[in-house]
Amino acid sequence: MLNILGSPRKLCDGVTRREMLTAGGLSMLGLGLSDYVRLQEAQAAQTRDRSFGQAKACILLFLYGSPSQLELADQKPDAPIEIRGELGSIRSTLPGCDVCELLPATSRVMDRMTVVRSMTHPHPIHGVAYATTGISNIEVSMELSPRDGRHHPYIGSAADYLWRNNIVGRSGSGGRIPDNIALPFQFSSQRVGEVPRAGPYGAFLGNAYNPLWTEFQGRATKVAVKTLQDQRFEDVEPYVGVSNDSKFSLASSTNLGPGLTLDRLDQRRSLLQQFDQARWQNDAAPQNLDRYREMAYSLIGSDRIHRALDIAREPLSLRDSYGMTIFGQACLSARRLVEAGSKFVSVFWDEYGLAGSGWDTHWDHYSRMRNELMPGFDLALAGLLNDLDQRGMLDDTLVMVLSEHGRTPRLNNARGGGRDHWSQAYTTLFAGGGIARGRVVGRTDRHGATVTDRPVSPKDVLATAYHLLGIDPHTLLADRTGRPIPLVQDGTVVREMLG
Repeated sequence: MLNILGSPRKLCDGVTRREMLTAGGLSMLGLGLSDYVRLQEAQAAQTRDRSFGQAKACILLFLYGSPSQLELADQKPDAPIEIRGELGSIRSTLPGCDVCELLPATSRVMDRMTVVRSMTHPHPIHGVAYATTGISNIEVSMELSPRDGRHHPYIGSAADYLWRNNIVGRSGSGGRIPDNIALPFQFSSQRVGEVPRAGPYGAFLGNAYNPLWTEFQGRATKVAVKTLQDQRFEDVEPYVGVSNDSKFSLASSTNLGPGLTLDRLDQRRSLLQQFDQARWQNDAAPQNLDRYREMAYSLIGSDRIHRALDIAREPLSLRDSYGMTIFGQACLSARRLVEAGSKFVSVFWDEYGLAGSGWDTHWDHYSRMRNELMPGFDLALAGLLNDLDQRGMLDDTLVMVLSEHGRTPRLNNARGGGRDHWSQAYTTLFAGGGIARGRVVGRTDRHGATVTDRPVSPKDVLATAYHLLGIDPHTLLADRTGRPIPLVQDGTVVREMLG
């Protein structure tokens, strides 16, 4: 059903405020009554679909900077060398879907995935917000401004909001463990030279619905070399290798700190509540801040999330199967968090050291693919899918591998070779939680440059993810002004992806 979120208050004519907002929202969205009725009917049919709500949880793997579709799972072996490049392809367990030669472990689990080769949109910039929120447009100024008022909530934040406020039929974890957790560290916090990027935030839902971030505690063990114009990074990097004692913990905002015991914390909490009670007699209670504070207190006193993040509890052989990198160990932590009850866990392959790094291979494309990027990704993805499947969790856990865009089919002339931004055609990967096993959706031309069959937008992917999580993608949220905002205004569920 189409929902406009907010408290139902009666007006003087007996019509509820929610009904008025819905009617006004339909007008602003250009929908007439007949459109609304058809939409309700479509949504009723959707909820009867057996795939609706099949995923009990989601693990989102985001490759910031964006891998090349030609060196992921849309191989073009017959293209000219300046297109196909110097890397070959290998057969996978998914017929008709060869993968890059640097992905041997992934090649053996492709039969459990759906590959979408026909991703496309008009914004070849690092629009993490465009890829992961319902926002209908993006520009560079928004990309570099997380607090821009035009942003929409991150998919994990919106789902957390709907679950915690009992808007959808399925509830979240019930407070036992957070339902919106992100690893390995605060997004875009480990790069230098630029402001933080937008994307994984609560936006108009408030900071209380930002993902709960972890911190990485460990030691990088291997060296990465990368270039950004005239800048060069050559140092140990955790995405290439980490020590066996590496782990994750809650961000410092939820740590007790030295000398602060739970008894002392309770005393501070009691005093704070007395001040709040006096202030709230005159002012409206700051509900978002209150929720954030309560969550912080509950996390500090709870062992559940700390145990879930304690990857040392796993056999070293299993940890090795994910790859001893920060991304691989974060993927293992994601599985443990979902197993502990969390409903939405994100793992970002983020920039480190240089801005414009991650999978943003304008320079040193092939050396970085061989030595920094592909080996860690290969083990992490295959390790996660194997582990989930062996534990009987894959059918209930949606796994998505997303990025902002793809990369240019034609190699540039930069030092070490490179591929630039390209959003006309790229590839994403999906598994579990209602996704079909062993399927390829869409096609591109002989150079991997344009979509020739079944175009899929990032909004379609979000709509499909919400659908599988049991959330109607057409649900309306009220922004800070009370204006109704659809979760995904322009997206439709991609039925070809569903099992």
